[in-house]
Amino acid sequence: MFSRPSLPSTTAGDVADDAYLLDVREDDEWQAGHAPGAVHVPMMLIPQRIDDIPADRDVVVVCRVGGRSAQVVAFLQQNGRERAINLEGGMQSWAAAGKPMVSGDGGVPRVI
Repeated sequence: MFSRPSLPSTTAGDVADDAYLLDVREDDEWQAGHAPGAVHVPMMLIPQRIDDIPADRDVVVVCRVGGRSAQVVAFLQQNGRERAINLEGGMQSWAAAGKPMVSGDGGVPRVI
């Protein structure tokens, strides 16, 4: 009946090594495993930190499976960040694609 406008998205395999990767997961998820070079801003802090997010380049937003990041992409686009892109499948697809990960807790990087 009502459809949500489609958001731009990309797959883990298509994310450039030098992409601005914005990880919006919670602290424990970030500590367990994240992409090297990613920037961590938990979803609920995005409104306060929007000025820290570039408007002049692609920003690939990631969460665990893609739901929270889709909400953040919609928010960013509504607030002038038109180059925000959702990572389909989130960190689960990132890990499944064999993309590099690091942990912040000293353990083997993992997606929780």
